[in-house]
Amino acid sequence: MKTIKVSVVTPDGPVYESDVEMVSTKALSGELGILPGHIPMVAPLQIGAVRLITGGNTKYIAVSGGLLEVRPDQVSILAESAEVSDHIDVERAMKAKERAEQRLHAQKQEHVDFKRAELALQRAINRITIAGK
Repeated sequence: MKTIKVSVVTPDGPVYESDVEMVSTKALSGELGILPGHIPMVAPLQIGAVRLITGGNTKYIAVSGGLLEVRPDQVSILAESAEVSDHIDVERAMKAKERAEQRLHAQKQEHVDFKRAELALQRAINRITIAGK
């Protein structure tokens, strides 16, 4: 079966690079499935999972937004942060979730940035969900 090269990069450096048969992820415009030979495109990503399918095996990467660039032979994901499911520290993610929830419940205080706390909660839940796959 044909493959497409995938690279996931963050400001801290590369997170994943391999050839896969299919990439599936959520862009702001909706769910995308990318196969070799896909038309070129660029799309902003949501906080969510990138699924990489090869030989019947699925690998998950938690991404916290970013950009997806698709070329017929390559997919590049430039993410704000990204973690392969095997490397997610669940305990740390649970603590981040608790902190974000506390900030959201304390939103009556003027110094709490509600949107920032909401995004932190989404990122933590995404990491916890993906770590379980």
